[in-house]
Amino acid sequence: MDLLQAYHPERFREQGHQLIDWLADYLQRQIIEEADLTNPWKAPSQQLEDWESYFKEESFDFESFVQKILASSNHLHHPKYVGHQVGVVLPETALIGLLSSLLNNGVAIYEVGQGAVALERIAIKAVATHFGWDTHADGVLTSGGTLGNLTALLTARSVKATTDVWVEGHQQQLAVMVSEEAHYCVDRAVRTMGWGEQGIIKVPTDEQFRMKTELLAPLLQQAQEKNIQVVAVIGSACTTSTGTFDDLEAIGKFCQQNNIWFHIDGAHGGAAIFAPKYCHLLNGIQLADSVVMDFHKMLMLPALTTGIFYRDGKESYRTFLQKAHYLWNSEEGQEWYNLGKRTYECTKLMMSLKVFIVLKHYGTSLWETYVTKTFELGSEFAAYLQAQPDFELAVQPDCNIVCFRYIPEAPIVALNLLNDTIRQVMLEQGEYYMVKTVLREKVYLRTTLMNPFTTIHHLEQLIDRIRGIADDILSR
Repeated sequence: MDLLQAYHPERFREQGHQLIDWLADYLQRQIIEEADLTNPWKAPSQQLEDWESYFKEESFDFESFVQKILASSNHLHHPKYVGHQVGVVLPETALIGLLSSLLNNGVAIYEVGQGAVALERIAIKAVATHFGWDTHADGVLTSGGTLGNLTALLTARSVKATTDVWVEGHQQQLAVMVSEEAHYCVDRAVRTMGWGEQGIIKVPTDEQFRMKTELLAPLLQQAQEKNIQVVAVIGSACTTSTGTFDDLEAIGKFCQQNNIWFHIDGAHGGAAIFAPKYCHLLNGIQLADSVVMDFHKMLMLPALTTGIFYRDGKESYRTFLQKAHYLWNSEEGQEWYNLGKRTYECTKLMMSLKVFIVLKHYGTSLWETYVTKTFELGSEFAAYLQAQPDFELAVQPDCNIVCFRYIPEAPIVALNLLNDTIRQVMLEQGEYYMVKTVLREKVYLRTTLMNPFTTIHHLEQLIDRIRGIADDILSR
Protein backbone atom coordinates (compact mmCIF):
# COMPACT_ATOMS: atom_id res chain seq x y z
CA MET A 1 0.00 0.00 0.00
CA ASP A 2 1.36 3.44 -0.89
CA LEU A 3 1.16 6.42 1.46
CA LEU A 4 -1.66 8.18 -0.35
CA GLN A 5 -3.84 5.08 -0.12
CA ALA A 6 -3.05 4.74 3.62
CA TYR A 7 -4.12 8.35 4.23
CA HIS A 8 -6.96 8.51 1.72
CA PRO A 9 -10.07 10.33 3.02
CA GLU A 10 -12.50 7.85 1.46
CA ARG A 11 -10.77 4.92 3.12
CA PHE A 12 -11.01 6.77 6.44
CA ARG A 13 -14.67 7.61 5.84
CA GLU A 14 -15.55 3.96 5.22
CA GLN A 15 -13.64 2.65 8.23
CA GLY A 16 -14.99 5.41 10.46
CA HIS A 17 -18.61 4.72 9.60
CA GLN A 18 -18.06 1.02 10.20
CA LEU A 19 -16.35 1.64 13.54
CA ILE A 20 -19.16 3.85 14.84
CA ASP A 21 -21.71 1.21 13.89
CA TRP A 22 -19.75 -1.51 15.67
CA LEU A 23 -19.29 0.61 18.79
CA ALA A 24 -22.97 1.57 18.85
CA ASP A 25 -23.84 -2.14 18.68
CA TYR A 26 -21.35 -2.71 21.48
CA LEU A 27 -23.06 -0.10 23.71
CA GLN A 28 -26.41 -1.70 22.92
CA ARG A 29 -25.12 -5.07 24.11
CA GLN A 30 -23.60 -3.69 27.30
CA ILE A 31 -26.08 -1.04 28.49
CA ILE A 32 -29.43 -2.22 27.13
CA GLU A 33 -29.12 -5.97 26.71
CA GLU A 34 -26.46 -6.72 29.39
CA ALA A 35 -25.48 -9.52 27.03
CA ASP A 36 -21.74 -10.02 27.56
CA LEU A 37 -19.52 -11.04 30.44
CA THR A 38 -18.27 -7.95 32.21
CA ASN A 39 -14.75 -9.31 32.28
CA PRO A 40 -13.96 -12.01 29.67
CA TRP A 41 -11.12 -13.40 31.75
CA LYS A 42 -8.09 -15.23 30.36
CA ALA A 43 -4.84 -15.97 32.16
CA PRO A 44 -2.00 -13.65 31.08
CA SER A 45 -0.12 -16.41 29.27
CA GLN A 46 -3.26 -17.47 27.41
CA GLN A 47 -4.09 -13.90 26.41
CA LEU A 48 -0.56 -13.36 25.12
CA GLU A 49 -0.54 -16.62 23.19
CA ASP A 50 -3.89 -15.77 21.61
CA TRP A 51 -2.71 -12.36 20.40
CA GLU A 52 0.67 -13.67 19.26
CA SER A 53 -1.15 -16.19 17.09
CA TYR A 54 -3.31 -13.40 15.66
CA PHE A 55 -0.23 -11.23 15.01
CA LYS A 56 1.39 -14.01 12.97
CA GLU A 57 -1.58 -14.33 10.63
CA GLU A 58 -0.68 -13.07 7.15
CA SER A 59 -3.97 -11.34 6.43
CA PHE A 60 -5.50 -8.36 8.25
CA ASP A 61 -9.14 -7.43 8.49
CA PHE A 62 -10.16 -4.20 10.24
CA GLU A 63 -13.46 -5.59 11.53
CA SER A 64 -11.90 -8.76 12.93
CA PHE A 65 -9.36 -6.70 14.86
CA VAL A 66 -12.01 -4.38 16.33
CA GLN A 67 -14.25 -7.26 17.35
CA LYS A 68 -11.32 -9.17 18.82
CA ILE A 69 -10.17 -6.28 21.01
CA LEU A 70 -13.77 -5.66 22.14
CA ALA A 71 -14.08 -9.32 23.08
CA SER A 72 -10.86 -9.28 25.13
CA SER A 73 -11.49 -6.06 27.07
CA ASN A 74 -13.30 -5.17 30.28
CA HIS A 75 -16.75 -3.75 29.62
CA LEU A 76 -17.13 -0.69 31.83
CA HIS A 77 -20.50 0.22 30.29
CA HIS A 78 -21.95 -3.07 31.57
CA PRO A 79 -24.01 -2.50 34.77
CA LYS A 80 -22.22 -5.41 36.44
CA TYR A 81 -18.91 -3.58 36.27
CA VAL A 82 -18.25 -2.54 39.88
CA GLY A 83 -14.45 -2.67 39.77
CA HIS A 84 -11.81 0.03 39.69
CA GLN A 85 -12.22 3.81 39.68
CA VAL A 86 -12.30 4.15 35.92
CA GLY A 87 -14.90 6.35 34.27
CA VAL A 88 -17.78 4.99 32.23
CA VAL A 89 -17.01 7.09 29.17
CA LEU A 90 -19.65 9.42 27.79
CA PRO A 91 -19.82 8.40 24.09
CA GLU A 92 -19.74 12.03 23.01
CA THR A 93 -16.29 12.49 24.55
CA ALA A 94 -15.04 9.35 22.81
CA LEU A 95 -15.94 10.98 19.49
CA ILE A 96 -14.00 14.07 20.54
CA GLY A 97 -11.11 11.73 21.30
CA LEU A 98 -11.17 10.68 17.65
CA LEU A 99 -11.10 14.34 16.63
CA SER A 100 -8.16 15.19 18.89
CA SER A 101 -6.25 12.06 17.88
CA LEU A 102 -6.50 12.92 14.20
CA LEU A 103 -5.54 16.57 14.68
CA ASN A 104 -2.72 15.56 17.05
CA ASN A 105 -1.90 19.11 18.12
CA GLY A 106 0.52 19.21 21.04
CA VAL A 107 -0.65 21.98 23.35
CA ALA A 108 2.39 22.69 25.49
CA ILE A 109 2.95 25.87 23.50
CA TYR A 110 0.32 28.10 22.00
CA GLU A 111 1.40 28.16 18.37
CA VAL A 112 1.17 24.36 18.10
CA GLY A 113 -2.38 23.97 19.44
CA GLN A 114 -4.04 27.36 19.54
CA GLY A 115 -7.70 26.35 19.85
CA ALA A 116 -7.11 23.61 22.42
CA VAL A 117 -4.98 25.97 24.54
CA ALA A 118 -7.82 28.51 24.68
CA LEU A 119 -10.34 25.79 25.55
CA GLU A 120 -8.11 24.60 28.40
CA ARG A 121 -8.00 28.09 29.88
CA ILE A 122 -11.79 28.40 29.72
CA ALA A 123 -12.46 24.92 31.16
CA ILE A 124 -9.98 25.28 34.03
CA LYS A 125 -11.34 28.68 35.02
CA ALA A 126 -14.94 27.44 34.83
CA VAL A 127 -14.30 24.47 37.12
CA ALA A 128 -12.14 26.44 39.60
CA THR A 129 -15.03 28.78 40.38
CA HIS A 130 -16.79 25.87 42.12
CA PHE A 131 -14.01 25.68 44.74
CA GLY A 132 -14.97 29.03 46.23
CA TRP A 133 -11.85 30.73 44.84
CA ASP A 134 -11.66 34.16 43.23
CA THR A 135 -10.57 35.12 39.71
CA HIS A 136 -6.89 34.60 40.55
CA ALA A 137 -7.46 30.83 40.45
CA ASP A 138 -5.89 28.99 37.54
CA GLY A 139 -4.42 25.66 36.57
CA VAL A 140 -3.66 23.21 33.80
CA LEU A 141 -4.66 19.77 32.56
CA THR A 142 -2.24 16.87 32.76
CA SER A 143 -2.05 13.15 32.19
CA GLY A 144 -3.35 11.48 35.33
CA GLY A 145 -3.58 11.99 39.07
CA THR A 146 -0.12 10.58 39.71
CA LEU A 147 1.49 13.23 37.53
CA GLY A 148 -0.94 15.83 38.83
CA ASN A 149 -0.09 15.22 42.48
CA LEU A 150 3.64 15.20 41.74
CA THR A 151 3.34 18.52 39.89
CA ALA A 152 1.35 20.12 42.71
CA LEU A 153 3.93 18.96 45.28
CA LEU A 154 6.74 20.36 43.15
CA THR A 155 4.89 23.68 43.28
CA ALA A 156 4.56 23.39 47.06
CA ARG A 157 8.30 22.74 47.27
CA SER A 158 9.15 25.77 45.15
CA VAL A 159 6.87 28.04 47.20
CA LYS A 160 7.47 26.81 50.75
CA ALA A 161 11.00 25.37 50.89
CA THR A 162 13.44 27.71 52.61
CA THR A 163 16.03 27.17 49.85
CA ASP A 164 15.60 27.25 46.07
CA VAL A 165 15.79 23.51 45.45
CA TRP A 166 15.38 23.98 41.69
CA VAL A 167 18.68 25.91 41.55
CA GLU A 168 20.66 24.83 44.61
CA GLY A 169 19.47 21.28 45.18
CA HIS A 170 18.40 19.92 48.54
CA GLN A 171 19.98 21.71 51.50
CA GLN A 172 17.51 20.37 54.08
CA GLN A 173 15.30 17.33 54.55
CA LEU A 174 11.82 18.17 53.25
CA ALA A 175 8.61 16.28 53.91
CA VAL A 176 4.85 16.15 53.42
CA MET A 177 2.21 14.96 55.87
CA VAL A 178 -0.53 12.70 54.55
CA SER A 179 -3.04 10.09 55.71
CA GLU A 180 -1.76 6.55 56.03
CA GLU A 181 -4.62 5.61 53.69
CA ALA A 182 -3.53 8.02 50.93
CA HIS A 183 -3.01 6.86 47.36
CA TYR A 184 0.36 5.26 46.70
CA CYS A 185 1.22 7.97 44.14
CA VAL A 186 1.96 10.38 47.01
CA ASP A 187 4.66 8.05 48.34
CA ARG A 188 5.96 7.68 44.79
CA ALA A 189 6.06 11.47 44.28
CA VAL A 190 8.00 12.00 47.50
CA ARG A 191 10.58 9.39 46.55
CA THR A 192 10.79 10.77 43.02
CA MET A 193 11.67 14.17 44.50
CA GLY A 194 14.50 12.51 46.40
CA TRP A 195 13.14 12.95 49.92
CA GLY A 196 13.31 9.26 50.85
CA GLU A 197 11.34 7.59 53.63
CA GLN A 198 11.72 10.58 55.94
CA GLY A 199 9.97 12.69 53.31
CA ILE A 200 6.55 11.22 53.92
CA ILE A 201 5.03 11.53 57.38
CA LYS A 202 2.00 9.27 57.51
CA VAL A 203 -0.77 10.40 59.82
CA PRO A 204 -2.79 7.58 61.49
CA THR A 205 -6.49 7.27 60.76
CA ASP A 206 -9.53 6.65 62.95
CA GLU A 207 -12.12 3.87 62.76
CA GLN A 208 -13.59 5.46 59.64
CA PHE A 209 -10.15 5.54 57.99
CA ARG A 210 -10.17 9.35 58.23
CA MET A 211 -7.00 11.28 59.07
CA LYS A 212 -6.65 12.05 62.77
CA THR A 213 -6.10 15.78 62.35
CA GLU A 214 -5.42 16.22 66.07
CA LEU A 215 -2.09 14.46 65.43
CA LEU A 216 -0.88 17.02 62.87
CA ALA A 217 0.54 19.42 65.49
CA PRO A 218 2.59 16.86 67.47
CA LEU A 219 3.85 15.22 64.26
CA LEU A 220 4.92 18.63 62.94
CA GLN A 221 6.76 19.35 66.17
CA GLN A 222 8.55 16.00 65.97
CA ALA A 223 9.60 16.78 62.41
CA GLN A 224 10.92 20.21 63.38
CA GLU A 225 12.94 18.69 66.22
CA LYS A 226 14.61 16.48 63.59
CA ASN A 227 15.28 19.54 61.38
CA ILE A 228 12.75 18.31 58.81
CA GLN A 229 10.80 21.03 57.04
CA VAL A 230 7.20 20.05 56.29
CA VAL A 231 6.26 21.94 53.12
CA ALA A 232 2.78 20.48 52.55
CA VAL A 233 -0.11 18.59 54.10
CA ILE A 234 -2.25 16.51 51.74
CA GLY A 235 -5.94 15.93 52.36
CA SER A 236 -7.55 12.88 50.74
CA ALA A 237 -10.85 13.48 49.01
CA CYS A 238 -11.26 10.62 49.08
CA THR A 239 -9.02 7.71 50.08
CA THR A 240 -8.70 5.05 47.40
CA SER A 241 -9.43 1.94 49.45
CA THR A 242 -12.53 3.06 51.36
CA GLY A 243 -13.68 6.31 49.75
CA THR A 244 -13.33 8.22 53.04
CA PHE A 245 -13.03 12.02 52.94
CA ASP A 246 -10.57 13.65 55.32
CA ASP A 247 -11.61 16.67 57.40
CA LEU A 248 -10.40 19.24 54.87
CA GLU A 249 -11.46 22.22 56.94
CA ALA A 250 -9.35 21.17 59.91
CA ILE A 251 -6.35 20.47 57.66
CA GLY A 252 -6.74 23.82 55.90
CA LYS A 253 -6.81 25.78 59.16
CA PHE A 254 -3.78 23.90 60.44
CA CYS A 255 -1.86 24.75 57.26
CA GLN A 256 -2.80 28.43 57.48
CA GLN A 257 -1.63 28.60 61.10
CA ASN A 258 1.73 26.99 60.26
CA ASN A 259 2.48 28.49 56.83
CA ILE A 260 2.29 25.11 55.11
CA TRP A 261 0.98 24.39 51.62
CA PHE A 262 -2.43 22.69 51.67
CA HIS A 263 -2.94 20.26 48.80
CA ILE A 264 -6.05 18.13 48.18
CA ASP A 265 -5.88 14.88 46.26
CA GLY A 266 -9.43 14.97 44.91
CA ALA A 267 -8.76 12.59 42.04
CA HIS A 268 -11.95 10.63 42.77
CA GLY A 269 -14.02 12.61 45.22
CA GLY A 270 -13.34 16.12 43.97
CA ALA A 271 -16.30 15.64 41.62
CA ALA A 272 -18.63 15.92 44.64
CA ILE A 273 -18.21 19.69 44.33
CA PHE A 274 -20.79 19.59 41.51
CA ALA A 275 -23.47 17.76 43.54
CA PRO A 276 -25.28 19.95 46.11
CA LYS A 277 -26.28 16.86 48.11
CA TYR A 278 -22.65 15.81 48.61
CA CYS A 279 -20.50 18.92 48.25
CA HIS A 280 -20.36 19.21 52.06
CA LEU A 281 -17.80 16.38 51.91
CA LEU A 282 -15.43 18.99 50.45
CA ASN A 283 -15.98 21.67 53.10
CA GLY A 284 -12.61 23.38 53.44
CA ILE A 285 -11.64 23.08 49.77
CA GLN A 286 -11.72 26.88 49.56
CA LEU A 287 -8.68 26.89 51.89
CA ALA A 288 -6.58 24.67 49.63
CA ASP A 289 -3.58 26.00 47.75
CA SER A 290 -3.92 23.29 45.11
CA VAL A 291 -6.38 20.58 44.13
CA VAL A 292 -6.04 17.63 41.78
CA MET A 293 -9.18 16.17 40.18
CA ASP A 294 -9.48 13.37 37.61
CA PHE A 295 -12.09 13.99 34.93
CA HIS A 296 -11.61 10.36 33.87
CA LYS A 297 -12.93 9.00 37.16
CA MET A 298 -16.18 10.58 38.35
CA LEU A 299 -16.68 13.02 35.45
CA MET A 300 -17.30 10.54 32.64
CA LEU A 301 -14.29 11.34 30.42
CA PRO A 302 -11.75 8.97 28.84
CA ALA A 303 -8.40 8.52 30.53
CA LEU A 304 -6.22 10.37 31.08
CA THR A 305 -7.63 13.82 31.84
CA THR A 306 -6.63 15.42 35.13
CA GLY A 307 -6.93 19.00 36.34
CA ILE A 308 -4.36 20.67 38.59
CA PHE A 309 -6.01 23.72 40.13
CA TYR A 310 -4.28 26.52 42.06
CA ARG A 311 -6.01 29.04 44.32
CA ASP A 312 -3.35 31.58 43.27
CA GLY A 313 -2.54 30.88 39.64
CA LYS A 314 0.78 32.75 39.82
CA GLU A 315 2.22 30.00 42.00
CA SER A 316 1.88 27.45 39.19
CA TYR A 317 4.60 29.25 37.21
CA ARG A 318 7.13 28.59 39.98
CA THR A 319 7.02 24.80 39.47
CA PHE A 320 9.39 24.70 36.50
CA LEU A 321 11.75 27.51 35.50
CA GLN A 322 13.74 26.47 32.46
CA LYS A 323 15.28 28.02 29.40
CA ALA A 324 13.86 26.56 26.19
CA HIS A 325 14.21 29.20 23.51
CA TYR A 326 12.91 26.89 20.84
CA LEU A 327 9.58 26.94 22.73
CA TRP A 328 9.33 30.35 24.39
CA ASN A 329 11.31 33.56 24.70
CA SER A 330 11.60 33.95 28.47
CA GLU A 331 11.76 31.42 31.27
CA GLU A 332 10.21 33.84 33.76
CA GLY A 333 7.27 35.23 31.79
CA GLN A 334 3.86 34.10 33.12
CA GLU A 335 2.35 33.17 29.78
CA TRP A 336 -0.92 31.33 30.37
CA TYR A 337 -0.94 30.24 26.75
CA ASN A 338 2.38 28.35 26.96
CA LEU A 339 1.18 25.46 29.07
CA GLY A 340 4.49 23.61 29.01
CA LYS A 341 5.81 26.11 31.52
CA ARG A 342 3.56 24.52 34.14
CA THR A 343 3.38 20.83 33.24
CA TYR A 344 5.76 17.98 32.61
CA GLU A 345 4.43 17.27 29.15
CA CYS A 346 5.94 18.88 26.09
CA THR A 347 3.78 17.04 23.58
CA LYS A 348 0.65 17.59 25.67
CA LEU A 349 -2.57 15.99 24.45
CA MET A 350 -5.65 18.01 23.43
CA MET A 351 -7.52 16.78 26.51
CA SER A 352 -9.22 20.16 26.95
CA LEU A 353 -11.61 19.38 24.09
CA LYS A 354 -13.29 16.65 26.13
CA VAL A 355 -13.75 18.80 29.23
CA PHE A 356 -14.92 21.79 27.22
CA ILE A 357 -17.57 19.95 25.21
CA VAL A 358 -19.23 18.58 28.37
CA LEU A 359 -19.28 22.03 29.97
CA LYS A 360 -20.53 23.66 26.78
CA HIS A 361 -23.23 21.07 26.09
CA TYR A 362 -24.44 20.21 29.60
CA GLY A 363 -22.94 22.77 31.96
CA THR A 364 -22.31 20.90 35.21
CA SER A 365 -25.82 19.40 35.40
CA LEU A 366 -24.82 16.05 33.90
CA TRP A 367 -21.97 15.74 36.40
CA GLU A 368 -24.37 16.59 39.24
CA THR A 369 -26.79 13.86 38.11
CA TYR A 370 -24.04 11.27 37.72
CA VAL A 371 -22.29 11.96 41.04
CA THR A 372 -25.57 12.06 42.95
CA LYS A 373 -26.83 8.81 41.42
CA THR A 374 -23.65 6.81 42.06
CA PHE A 375 -23.12 8.19 45.59
CA GLU A 376 -26.73 7.43 46.50
CA LEU A 377 -26.31 3.89 45.23
CA GLY A 378 -23.30 3.53 47.54
CA SER A 379 -25.49 4.41 50.54
CA GLU A 380 -28.28 2.10 49.38
CA PHE A 381 -25.89 -0.81 48.90
CA ALA A 382 -24.33 -0.24 52.32
CA ALA A 383 -27.76 -0.31 53.96
CA TYR A 384 -28.57 -3.55 52.16
CA LEU A 385 -25.31 -5.14 53.33
CA GLN A 386 -25.93 -4.11 56.92
CA ALA A 387 -29.19 -6.04 56.82
CA GLN A 388 -27.38 -9.23 55.76
CA PRO A 389 -26.22 -11.29 58.79
CA ASP A 390 -23.47 -13.01 56.78
CA PHE A 391 -21.80 -9.83 55.52
CA GLU A 392 -19.69 -7.22 57.30
CA LEU A 393 -19.33 -3.64 56.12
CA ALA A 394 -15.81 -2.25 56.51
CA VAL A 395 -16.96 1.33 56.99
CA GLN A 396 -20.05 3.41 56.28
CA PRO A 397 -19.27 4.82 52.83
CA ASP A 398 -18.96 8.53 52.12
CA CYS A 399 -19.39 8.00 48.40
CA ASN A 400 -19.70 5.20 45.83
CA ILE A 401 -16.85 3.04 47.16
CA VAL A 402 -18.21 0.20 49.32
CA CYS A 403 -15.99 -2.36 51.07
CA PHE A 404 -17.39 -5.49 52.70
CA ARG A 405 -16.58 -9.12 53.39
CA TYR A 406 -18.43 -12.39 53.61
CA ILE A 407 -18.61 -14.04 57.03
CA PRO A 408 -20.28 -17.48 57.01
CA GLU A 409 -22.64 -18.47 59.78
CA ALA A 410 -20.31 -21.27 60.87
CA PRO A 411 -17.20 -19.50 62.20
CA ILE A 412 -13.97 -20.12 60.30
CA VAL A 413 -10.45 -18.85 60.95
CA ALA A 414 -9.36 -18.27 57.37
CA LEU A 415 -11.71 -15.37 56.55
CA ASN A 416 -9.02 -13.57 54.56
CA LEU A 417 -8.37 -16.65 52.43
CA LEU A 418 -12.09 -17.21 51.90
CA ASN A 419 -12.77 -13.66 50.71
CA ASP A 420 -9.62 -13.66 48.60
CA THR A 421 -10.74 -16.88 46.91
CA ILE A 422 -14.27 -15.54 46.37
CA ARG A 423 -12.84 -12.55 44.53
CA GLN A 424 -10.57 -14.77 42.37
CA VAL A 425 -13.44 -17.08 41.40
CA MET A 426 -15.60 -14.08 40.47
CA LEU A 427 -12.76 -12.69 38.37
CA GLU A 428 -12.45 -15.94 36.42
CA GLN A 429 -16.22 -16.33 36.00
CA GLY A 430 -16.41 -12.83 34.51
CA GLU A 431 -20.09 -12.08 35.15
CA TYR A 432 -19.26 -9.32 37.63
CA TYR A 433 -16.00 -7.47 37.93
CA MET A 434 -15.04 -6.28 41.41
CA VAL A 435 -11.73 -5.95 43.23
CA LYS A 436 -10.43 -6.34 46.76
CA THR A 437 -8.46 -4.38 49.31
CA VAL A 438 -6.72 -5.02 52.62
CA LEU A 439 -7.72 -2.87 55.59
CA ARG A 440 -5.79 -3.38 58.82
CA GLU A 441 -4.77 -6.86 57.74
CA LYS A 442 -8.31 -7.91 56.79
CA VAL A 443 -9.22 -8.75 53.20
CA TYR A 444 -12.36 -6.96 51.99
CA LEU A 445 -14.25 -7.18 48.71
CA ARG A 446 -14.32 -3.71 47.19
CA THR A 447 -16.88 -2.27 44.80
CA THR A 448 -16.71 1.12 43.14
CA LEU A 449 -20.12 1.91 41.68
CA MET A 450 -19.01 3.81 38.59
CA ASN A 451 -21.71 2.71 36.16
CA PRO A 452 -24.80 4.94 36.22
CA PHE A 453 -26.91 2.01 34.99
CA THR A 454 -26.03 -0.26 37.92
CA THR A 455 -29.03 -0.71 40.22
CA ILE A 456 -29.54 -2.18 43.67
CA HIS A 457 -31.01 -5.22 41.90
CA HIS A 458 -27.65 -5.87 40.22
CA LEU A 459 -25.95 -5.59 43.60
CA GLU A 460 -28.42 -7.93 45.28
CA GLN A 461 -27.62 -10.45 42.56
CA LEU A 462 -23.93 -9.89 43.25
CA ILE A 463 -24.42 -10.80 46.91
CA ASP A 464 -26.31 -13.95 45.90
CA ARG A 465 -23.43 -14.92 43.59
CA ILE A 466 -20.95 -14.41 46.41
CA ARG A 467 -22.97 -16.66 48.70
CA GLY A 468 -23.10 -19.36 46.04
CA ILE A 469 -19.38 -19.20 45.43
CA ALA A 470 -18.66 -19.24 49.17
CA ASP A 471 -20.87 -22.30 49.68
CA ASP A 472 -19.02 -24.11 46.88
CA ILE A 473 -15.60 -23.19 48.33
CA LEU A 474 -16.53 -24.24 51.86
CA SER A 475 -18.06 -27.53 50.69
CA ARG A 476 -14.72 -28.40 49.14
